[in-house]
Amino acid sequence: MHTYAKRRDRAVAGVAATLSDESPVVGLIDLDLIDERAEELRNAFRNDQPVLHTIAAKAIPLGAVLAQCATRGMGCEVASPGELELALATGFSPENIVFDSPAKTVGDLRSALKLGVGINFDNFTEVARFDEILAQADALPENGMGLRINPQLAPGSITAMSTATKISKFGVGLADEGTREEIISTYLERSWMNQIHVHSGSQGMSLEQSATAVRVIVELANEINDRSVQLYGTRRVKRIDIGGGLPVNYYSDEVAPSYREYRLILEELVPELFDYELVTEFGRSLAAKSGSILSRVEYVKKTGGRRIATTHAGVQVVTRTAYMPNDWPLRVIALTADGERKTTPEELHDVAGPACFSGDLVAQATLLPRLDTGDTVLIPDTGAYCFTSHYSYNMLPRIPVLGYRQNGSELEYFQLRKLQTTEDVVAEAGPQEAPQIDPCSVRVGGAMASSN
Repeated sequence: MHTYAKRRDRAVAGVAATLSDESPVVGLIDLDLIDERAEELRNAFRNDQPVLHTIAAKAIPLGAVLAQCATRGMGCEVASPGELELALATGFSPENIVFDSPAKTVGDLRSALKLGVGINFDNFTEVARFDEILAQADALPENGMGLRINPQLAPGSITAMSTATKISKFGVGLADEGTREEIISTYLERSWMNQIHVHSGSQGMSLEQSATAVRVIVELANEINDRSVQLYGTRRVKRIDIGGGLPVNYYSDEVAPSYREYRLILEELVPELFDYELVTEFGRSLAAKSGSILSRVEYVKKTGGRRIATTHAGVQVVTRTAYMPNDWPLRVIALTADGERKTTPEELHDVAGPACFSGDLVAQATLLPRLDTGDTVLIPDTGAYCFTSHYSYNMLPRIPVLGYRQNGSELEYFQLRKLQTTEDVVAEAGPQEAPQIDPCSVRVGGAMASSN
């Protein structure tokens, strides 16, 4: 058994007895494993040129986890104003933040420039907006500024998660007629544009597919630089942001593929990449294996010849699995109330969540040791894009999250997020009084007019 899996099982055994009516489900984060994965990444991408490894905030927007990454010298990739503020609040310096939102307002761009964070522009209109902002600024940006390029390649096995297809909402399509020359001109006309971004990989894509996307962008960067040297005597593009991540193995505890494997494939297929400064934006591969969900089994019933175990972990914590089970399957481990592995004979189970729709299932027709009311279930590999990104269907509360790390021979636990109370949930629904219309006034054409 892998070391992190042993640590996880010890954490589960230590927490299972704390499940209660008030808190029947909890998220767990292995803080040591996040450190270990980050160190593996740094070792795999050691390079003569500078490398900034950012963690994608969207994958695990927990303040304490991001703060831990900041103290380890990582950067942070953010895709919204909220994520940007969280990155700043948790200790990331502006020069180590990359702002990738696909829908930046003028205010967002102005704020990013003032803060000094790096920006990847989604389209030419956004670049033009930034030109107007710069015209009123005191100085040019000093951080990485670039255009997000869509290499327009074949999709991976999960079409909805493929970001570099022919028709994608992200970036500028490189293969569209006339676009390549427009991209080159955009860089040559702006001395402050010094990096290129590509979202090279996602779940469902092979390492070779990711490397192919990177190769297309490196070829573009080389072409821009050749032209820039001819015109200005210096290279324009100095940094390449290979956004996107590695796929994660959700079928066992094996951590695969490795960052080292990815590095070797990049060296083989696109060796010129390492002539540039690099930015990475891994998220899922850094965090997924660190997280687990532990839930009490509230009821077990038999319907249509199959046992249905109703738990408190469903669409609100594993949204993609509930809505797209074939694309996002997760393992379920059957445990006793004390968090020990069950050894009862296996039977077919559906493992259901608490939401009020029939598709709220974590597993369907799955052979598991016989589950009974009062047992617990563990859903591993959920540290990224699961309970850290709560979905408030049925006004289900955000679940509490505990972090743990090794401290000598014992595990030490940390509260990373409190349980959201029912009062908190109700407050989020807004005022509890019906709006009252003033009978003495009517609104005409957007203006208020008196009936007197």
